[in-house]
Amino acid sequence: MLNINKLNLYYQTEDRPVWALRDLNLHLEAGKSYGIVGESGSGKTTLAMAILGLLPASAQVEGEIFFEGDNLLELPEESLRQLRWTKLAVVFQASMNSFSPVHRVSSSFEDIYLAHRPRASKREVAARAKDLFDLVNLDDWVYRAYPHELSGGMMQRVNIALSLMLEPDLLIMDEATTALDVLTEKQILEELLAIEPKVPLTRIMITHDVSVVASSCQEVLVMYAGCLLEQGPVDQVFDHPCHPYTEGLLSSFPDLNQRGQRLQGIPGSLPDLREEGHACPFADRCPHAQTLCYQEKPLLTPIAQDPQTSAGCLVDPGHYVACHFPRRSQDE
Repeated sequence: MLNINKLNLYYQTEDRPVWALRDLNLHLEAGKSYGIVGESGSGKTTLAMAILGLLPASAQVEGEIFFEGDNLLELPEESLRQLRWTKLAVVFQASMNSFSPVHRVSSSFEDIYLAHRPRASKREVAARAKDLFDLVNLDDWVYRAYPHELSGGMMQRVNIALSLMLEPDLLIMDEATTALDVLTEKQILEELLAIEPKVPLTRIMITHDVSVVASSCQEVLVMYAGCLLEQGPVDQVFDHPCHPYTEGLLSSFPDLNQRGQRLQGIPGSLPDLREEGHACPFADRCPHAQTLCYQEKPLLTPIAQDPQTSAGCLVDPGHYVACHFPRRSQDE
């Protein structure tokens, strides 16, 4: 469904370019759910905005983003507008900011639906919204409510229903549950998983919370400093992380099954994104970095099981890592 080839993106500043994405290559299959994790500044949201065609004027893009055969970077704005909501939809973090405070929730549904299907009636829009509200466990009265009358969890459910109005093929959720309390987040994720068999689509979940990906996604992509460092099935990547950065992320989150666990952060900070980036972006923070890591940028390559030893990463096909020494963090 989505093929990204050699995507490079930087923001032009008065000083010099700030690189947000570097040589990014992705292949996403239809019908799967993908989680993108990484620290703030790793390029997760920029990637989403590039796919949706919502980048600011200061962004300069090179490469290809093929969606169902069309290169999104070459489409005119009007063509992109037609794709949004019908083929590509998004749910952002700040749900309250997505709606006008002086208009009822119904206005947003009518505006979007009628913009793409002008011959439809408002009754048809309301009927479609009711079906979606049933899916996300919202009462009918919410459709006529004002945003301030709804809780954050209710507003986020409204957002999810709105994103599904025109049956998109790809749904991007950018930190869509971050601002919610744990119980509400759990409920929404469970509802989302219950919806997907009834509303076939491909989902990208962007988050800094690995537990969200572990509980709601099939594949995980680990990003750092605009680069893709590791990718594969969620169970394989989280059970057998092959990149030191992935290990660091997992060590920063508590495991409810391990009492008395001591969390470990990742020392250091992101590299200067104004630099060209010819070396491994994680080298300065990596406890296993060697000379080669500072001289050459590693490519994303598949990890194969070593039949001669039980050490290292024991993985299924589809697990990729961009590291010169992918097993070192597992062997020691």
